[in-house]
Amino acid sequence: MDLLEAKEIQVGLAVAAVVVVATAAYFYSSKKSKVGSIDPENFRDFKLVKKTQLSHNVAKFRFALPTPTSVLGLPIGQHISCRGKDSQGEEVIKPYTPTTLDTDVGYFELVIKMYPQGRMSHHFREMREGDYMSVRGPKGRFRYQPGQVRAFGMLAGGSGITPMFQVARAILENPKDKTQVHLIYANVTYDDILLKEEIDGLATNYPGRFHVYYVLNQPPEEWTGGVGFVSKEMIQTHCPAPASDIKILRCGPPPMNKAMAGHLDALGYSSEMQFQF
Repeated sequence: MDLLEAKEIQVGLAVAAVVVVATAAYFYSSKKSKVGSIDPENFRDFKLVKKTQLSHNVAKFRFALPTPTSVLGLPIGQHISCRGKDSQGEEVIKPYTPTTLDTDVGYFELVIKMYPQGRMSHHFREMREGDYMSVRGPKGRFRYQPGQVRAFGMLAGGSGITPMFQVARAILENPKDKTQVHLIYANVTYDDILLKEEIDGLATNYPGRFHVYYVLNQPPEEWTGGVGFVSKEMIQTHCPAPASDIKILRCGPPPMNKAMAGHLDALGYSSEMQFQF
């Protein structure tokens, strides 16, 4: 009996050792696989593998990461800096927020609205599949932790939707995160709305947690959303009321950001309740 017990103990110890080694290897490989592909100090080049024209001045750019299992390594709410050349051949650097997350392995995507006189717009307009983009990051003051607030209100204008979309996706796709998201998204015309299909998809898939209200300055006929500019009344109706456990995010053209800050102050949102990308 003693010999049998000794053998059982030896087998148990061997199994335990295998489990420990396997567990350590798993956590090591998991940690290793999550090392980001970008550098905050130095630019790195990423190959454009697909360019999809979404409208006359908007395109989606997909860039390959070093391996099919690589992640970009961008914290939620942060952005990257892209380096290119304008129409005069001069270097230009501009921040952008990818629409992808680190759950999208092997690549990252940028949805870019290209303005006629935009310096970096020229670079994106000229890019062809196979070209490389120089990227540095992450950058930004905003860091999101699941459950840090009860609800977010989001005030976005034009291409300012990209950081909002990134944060909203991260919240909604995390089954353990119960944060509510209320988005007001303003544009000039219907065709200017970026990521509309994806945003509507979030509203459909997460009806109890995500709410969107579109505002157009020049709406089409039979438009049921907001008209004109985002007003205090719209914010009162479609965003969470001032409270210590909510935060209002805003990102848009400078005039809009200034107007929204004024509205929020007038409505009683403290500086701690507001964040501007």
